[in-house]
Amino acid sequence: MPAICNGHGVCACSDPAPGRARHLTFFFNVSVDLIIRSQGSEVAIAVLRDKLLSELHRERTERGFAVGDIYLAKVRKVAPGLNAAFVDVGHEKDAFLHYYDLGPQYRNSYKFAKGAVSGTVKTSLLDDWKIDPDIPKEGKLPDVLSASQSILVQIAKEPISTKGPRLTAEVTLPGRYMVLVPFTNRVHISSRLTDEAERKRLKALLQEIRPKNFGIIIRTNAEGRRTEDLEADLKHLLQRWDQMFRNLRNAMPPKQVLGEVDRTSAVLRDVLNKEFTSIIVDDEQVLEEVRQTLERTAPDRVGIVKLYKGKLDIFDNFGINKQIKHAFGRQVLLPSGAYLIIEKTEAMHVIDVNSGSRKGGRNDQETNALAINVEAAKEIARLLRLRDMGGIICVDFIDLYEPENRRTLHKALKDAMEDDKAKHNVLPPSKFGVIEMTRQRVRPETEIDTSEACPTCGGTGEVSAPVLIVDEIENALNYLLSEKDMGGLSLHVHPFVASYFTKGLPSIQHKWWWRWKKWVKVVPQGSSRYLEFHVFDGEGKEVAV
Repeated sequence: MPAICNGHGVCACSDPAPGRARHLTFFFNVSVDLIIRSQGSEVAIAVLRDKLLSELHRERTERGFAVGDIYLAKVRKVAPGLNAAFVDVGHEKDAFLHYYDLGPQYRNSYKFAKGAVSGTVKTSLLDDWKIDPDIPKEGKLPDVLSASQSILVQIAKEPISTKGPRLTAEVTLPGRYMVLVPFTNRVHISSRLTDEAERKRLKALLQEIRPKNFGIIIRTNAEGRRTEDLEADLKHLLQRWDQMFRNLRNAMPPKQVLGEVDRTSAVLRDVLNKEFTSIIVDDEQVLEEVRQTLERTAPDRVGIVKLYKGKLDIFDNFGINKQIKHAFGRQVLLPSGAYLIIEKTEAMHVIDVNSGSRKGGRNDQETNALAINVEAAKEIARLLRLRDMGGIICVDFIDLYEPENRRTLHKALKDAMEDDKAKHNVLPPSKFGVIEMTRQRVRPETEIDTSEACPTCGGTGEVSAPVLIVDEIENALNYLLSEKDMGGLSLHVHPFVASYFTKGLPSIQHKWWWRWKKWVKVVPQGSSRYLEFHVFDGEGKEVAV
């Protein structure tokens, strides 16, 4: 199995002892795009572009509701005034379903789910299905839905803040190259796929291979793909549809009948493209899952997956933790010396652009302001994706007086947002220099607390000697190693504290070995606070001390 061979850099060679020069050469030549860290109950996925963090996804193994999950749910209450219904999917807050989210084929979906539950529908295939007419576009929800009715729904937005999930009754199954849409016979193509000859080829091919009464939305990733690749993806989606059908039999709402693939596989499905040169994982089990996902969806890319075996935390090794600290604070510095202030309210996000230490001459004020604004626009577009900020966003740029410069700024922001897969709309600058935009929000914003409590008082205002942290850690280790007779422990601490434990001959770490006859692995953790520590067992689970 290819592996990263040392604890300092990156080396994909598999021979056990390559020379140091070879390591250094490989380190500077390799471009790493996808870093996956498995830690306890969380898997974190970082997407790097030119070593700059552009996306961060975190998945907890005991996750709750996820976009794409499909449920057999029960209508709790119909609200005619809202033209919507409140639906029980098992969340503490009722989910919200608007009439426009029922989908044109709602009658077919309802009949199929009802028949699958009772057993009157015998197969998941729709060859003999008689498709009912679409529901009216401007109809009323009480005309097609009633309280206590069981319906098939899909999570469109995860629970955010005090709100329950947002639902759609138009169930679709996304794959790597296409999206399966039951109860229709149409084939649509992504607007991002612009080559007319390729659009015609794909449309003709999918019309030929799709099953009757299943529609297809062709994704951008399908461009240039062979027939067998598309057939394999379609077959996988039909298998998932059949699995959902079988899970519906005798189901009682609320019940999840089909879960979205795990976040790791979903990210690989949605972001992996020809640009990726490496996927580096620090856990063998996750490595195997990634390999299996790629073998099914992109077998030609399996070779780019490698195992990280460095001593440092994988996010520290690739500078990701430092970038997270930089990007998730209230104040974000720009390379030019300018900076952004990001404030969040319940209704919107507000971003203020400041020139900071960057100053231009008297005659260059307009030029300087435009340069700062364009730099800020590119960084804002990256931060929106990275932090998954959604809803209404107002950006107060530095005032520009020339209409041409305002148009240049607007274009720069729209161009920077072009790669954002979330639906968005960017308005031109107002007369006050504020650009308003909206960005689709389907899951809670990624929030990471980058502030740290005072290392002396821990935020209490009471001073205690920092050196006592050593006694506190040793007492915890003594309890676990001696009294509970545990082994294979790893201690995760701030890099400064890790150096204190591991440097010198003999080091404190070696003294622990002589004392307990058990080795304690000390792991420097850049994301830890100065006097914070965590102990993990041999299976990677945190131990309460």
